[in-house]
Amino acid sequence: MQTRDMEPVTLTTERLVLRPFEPSDAPAVHAACQEPGIQRWTAVPSPYGLADAEQFTGTSVPEGWRDDTAYDFAVLTRADGALAGAMGLVRLDRLRTPERQAELGFWTAKERRGRGYTVEAARAVLRWAFDDLGVERMEWHAEAGNEGSRAVARKLGFRMEGTLRAKLVREGTRRDVWIGSLLPSDLAGQPGPSGSRGPAALDATPYLPYPG
Repeated sequence: MQTRDMEPVTLTTERLVLRPFEPSDAPAVHAACQEPGIQRWTAVPSPYGLADAEQFTGTSVPEGWRDDTAYDFAVLTRADGALAGAMGLVRLDRLRTPERQAELGFWTAKERRGRGYTVEAARAVLRWAFDDLGVERMEWHAEAGNEGSRAVARKLGFRMEGTLRAKLVREGTRRDVWIGSLLPSDLAGQPGPSGSRGPAALDATPYLPYPG
């Protein structure tokens, strides 16, 4: 595939700075990813060593920007420069096709949760994706049962579309995956679920708590 060699960008919000991860971020990434929930619900290795963080910040991130495979941002607080989480666009193989799709992924450092940082950062990335990258459909995926990720997606206005059965293989076991979507027209700015600035759209399929 021909690469576009995406020039890394920095995004800012009222409280946050989003910039590509740098090698110097490795210790903070390593510390954040010791939290069991991040290892349970995301694709980071478990256990997660400092070498994993160094590989991610020093090699995977710059390669992702260069090869158009992933655009990963460190989410930093403007007040003290602390790492609040990670935000990125992944599965970009369909971005430069007629489908014009991408997938939003994120995790939040445990001590920074409950402050709205993830939603604030995601809105900035979504605006950039729709306005500057020309994304026409954004997807959100999470292993079924990840209620925290689902709550963030709902606040952003994602419409839940259903469950992909046995989509994910984790530790040798096939697991279900929830999927949601967001279109540029969904970011009109009107109040949405839980006070989010997005559409109060009904889910495409009824939501039932995951029994697993």
